[in-house]
Amino acid sequence: MAKIAPAATLLAPLFLAVALDLAVAEPPRRIHPVALFGRIVGPFDREWARPGLVGVAVAVALPLAAAAVAGGGVWLAAENGPRVDGVPVLAVAVAAAVLFSAASLRMLLDVTRDVVDESEADPEAARESVRALVGRDTGDLSPADLRSAAVESAAENLADGFVAPLLWFALGATGGVALGAVAGGAPTAELAETALAAGVAAAAWAKAVNTLDSMLGYRSKPVGRASARLDDAVMFLPARAAAACLAVAARSPESLRRARPLAREPASPNSGWPMATAAVALGVRLEKPGAYALDAGAAPPTPAAARDAVRLVGTAGGVAVAAAAGWLLALAGVIAWS
Repeated sequence: MAKIAPAATLLAPLFLAVALDLAVAEPPRRIHPVALFGRIVGPFDREWARPGLVGVAVAVALPLAAAAVAGGGVWLAAENGPRVDGVPVLAVAVAAAVLFSAASLRMLLDVTRDVVDESEADPEAARESVRALVGRDTGDLSPADLRSAAVESAAENLADGFVAPLLWFALGATGGVALGAVAGGAPTAELAETALAAGVAAAAWAKAVNTLDSMLGYRSKPVGRASARLDDAVMFLPARAAAACLAVAARSPESLRRARPLAREPASPNSGWPMATAAVALGVRLEKPGAYALDAGAAPPTPAAARDAVRLVGTAGGVAVAAAAGWLLALAGVIAWS
């Protein structure tokens, strides 16, 4: 049983978080940790005499605080909570709650599907719905433009809102094991708990960085420049991992190679990767007028192609979960036999 406990400790939060996402999509907004974090960020969204200095302090301190609260909560639960066959069940529950609030896929798919359906039946309603996905002016978007915007956002937010928290959870857990190994002498159960707390802290940190960027990271807001640069670094691996998941989901590894030149079209160093891979896999043209055009096909997504995109992103999310689970299972094996 002692050999199984590390796997249960690391994998159970992942599977519980995914199950909660599929079942209820999002926690209630009034208690959603990301919304609460947004309220903390809000007062910094104003003009400052020294915006660069304030921006650096915000970009460093607030995500670290989020990581400390999340990781510390898991550690305290592990230290003081009950155990079942060596598994710290309260710590697993806390970790699952954090991952559930940080990683979201069902709501993204639901909103994207709504926009696609409304683009045919009620374009005005689609223009309203798509505002939940994009920040551009939607007033003059045609039905085809609406579908393009929805597909672009679904691919990009797969990376930002789902792959990134899972990847950083896995990376943080790996770092926790490495630190435990360097320290030496830690019991198996303690090493698994350290990995769990470190993984949750890393996932919360990455989500906080991304939330800062979404709130402050605009050219018109000097205080957000540091947050935007940090988000570029944090999202470097998740964006490319999401593109790989989309290529696997499409059963088209070649689409990743063909997407490479298109990925440079958007100004962002990261968002082009999942968007371009989706465009190539679907054989469509995705365009943000005046900003970029991902010419992987002659025409923007038809309703059928856009619905295929929803399925593709959902399947890619499943690929991401499987990859994270495989990595964590291997890490648990290292812990169990160390």
